Amino acid sequence: MSAILSADDLNDFISPGVACIKPVETLPAAKPSSNENEYEISFNTSDPLPSDLPPAQISLTDCLACSGCVTSAEAILVSLQSHAEVLSELDNAPALRLSGDGSRIENLDTGGKIYVASVSPQSRASIAATYGVSEREAGYMIEQLLSGGRGLKGRAVYRNGFQWVVDTNVAREACLVLGADEVIAGQGIPNGIESDDTKKQPTKPILTSSCPGWICYAEKTHPHILPHLSRLKSPQALMGTLLKTTISRKLGISPDRIWHVAIMPCFDKKLEASREELTDAVWEGTGTRGVRDVDCVITSKELLMLADSRRVDFAKLPRTPLSSRIPFPEPKLNSFLFPPTRQQRDNGNPTKGSSGGNLHYILQYFASQHEGASIQATRGRNVDVMDYTVTSSAGETLFKAARYYGFRNIQNLVRRLKPAKTSRMPGGKPIGSARRPNGKPTGPDYSYVEVMACPGGCTNGGGQIKVDDPVITGNEVSEVKPGPQEQKAWLAKVDEAYFSGEDSADDPVLDDRHDMVDGISPSYIKDTLAHWAATTGIDLDRLVYTSYREVISDVGKNAGDTERVIEIAGKIGGGW
Repeated sequence: MSAILSADDLNDFISPGVACIKPVETLPAAKPSSNENEYEISFNTSDPLPSDLPPAQISLTDCLACSGCVTSAEAILVSLQSHAEVLSELDNAPALRLSGDGSRIENLDTGGKIYVASVSPQSRASIAATYGVSEREAGYMIEQLLSGGRGLKGRAVYRNGFQWVVDTNVAREACLVLGADEVIAGQGIPNGIESDDTKKQPTKPILTSSCPGWICYAEKTHPHILPHLSRLKSPQALMGTLLKTTISRKLGISPDRIWHVAIMPCFDKKLEASREELTDAVWEGTGTRGVRDVDCVITSKELLMLADSRRVDFAKLPRTPLSSRIPFPEPKLNSFLFPPTRQQRDNGNPTKGSSGGNLHYILQYFASQHEGASIQATRGRNVDVMDYTVTSSAGETLFKAARYYGFRNIQNLVRRLKPAKTSRMPGGKPIGSARRPNGKPTGPDYSYVEVMACPGGCTNGGGQIKVDDPVITGNEVSEVKPGPQEQKAWLAKVDEAYFSGEDSADDPVLDDRHDMVDGISPSYIKDTLAHWAATTGIDLDRLVYTSYREVISDVGKNAGDTERVIEIAGKIGGGW
């Protein structure tokens, strides 16, 4: 269990579930059957249960198989991935050692694993705001902690460190390009089309699926939403698949000998990493119990706890890149994952939002396909609801989209998407929240909606460093919580760090494309993804798409269903 997680930290909390598929009390062992008369009355003279029984635990697997809780409420009940797991892995055995060109492993028989890490821009922004540096400098500090001589490896048992530390903005750009294609393909296809079980065209309006808190909520409580969800993997999941497929194929090792940790702003990302849909069983097509593409997720705050556990002063780490790095084993993907300074991904301007810019890119992409088109934005009922319209030069509406952040707003969106119920009265009209009194549908006419569980977006994730954290205040945690104004000012500071991109216009550009949309070349992204699929020998659809399904609770079912409940709880992931 993460030591920093508490109910007070959760800003995407709805309510805890009242039912759980796994009992939390410790029950006495069953007595052996005897030949005594089953109708004979007897007194309970057995010894009472001891008072020092170990506390009951609910594992992450148990929780994912249940629909009793939603979003981060369940994180209080489960044993989470944490910085302690990272340290345990690093100290488990000597790491696999690569040759200087990264093409082969030198100690395959005696070594343990290769360690790789991916870092989200929101986590870098949280670190940057905490230490008063730019987002890029924060990234260098994280890299020095995970891979540098003054970081974790300098105080580790086997001097293990992370071989590669990559930026999830790389995978984000791939998600943006693929997401735009998905939305464009869905125009004029309101009922969806299906090409195979993995890639199914979502129903309009297409809803983002990169926020695991939102996905957890939809799968457990509103199955009518599932056909609307984008089938794309999140940047975290896509990066995990890219790293494990490429390294395992190029170096000839099993995926379970590659250990991948992701540093994220959100506790729910731990739940996403545990989905059985995000394992090698899916992209290998084996259908067996798989190895996770992301083995562990730690939050921005837990990253500092990781440094503190090794007695590393994070503030004193160098704010410069490592002097040398072994190349990634695939040259073209090496250039993609580690671009030169000029091509390093920044987070753009505040109009993109702090959650990856899915909606912003799709609007820009759609407008670029229609000469003279313009984008208009209208604020909704609060700052976390925005409506967007792409209008032609003649004033015709071409495309409508929206942004909904925070569960209060999400619930309004879900109600508007709820299908009408058929009336049980003969000749009666459909009824329900999605119908007007005159029978016309009131569902939104959007083509795309960006949905995030956290108010304000991902920079406000529950795992971010808070304004009252001792690393900021210099004092122990106080019982007096900071007020709304202090929290708002701190979030503004994190957002400022998130958008603190640096101008490197003097650096050379290696791949000059002429189809740039919002600083991203769709043709370059698609060429790189096609090369990835060819290198690994895996169909691209299996690499970049995933699936979602309704999670049905077995609580309260007949006793005869016990075996099925146990089977569900025993699965890895099992939905949510």
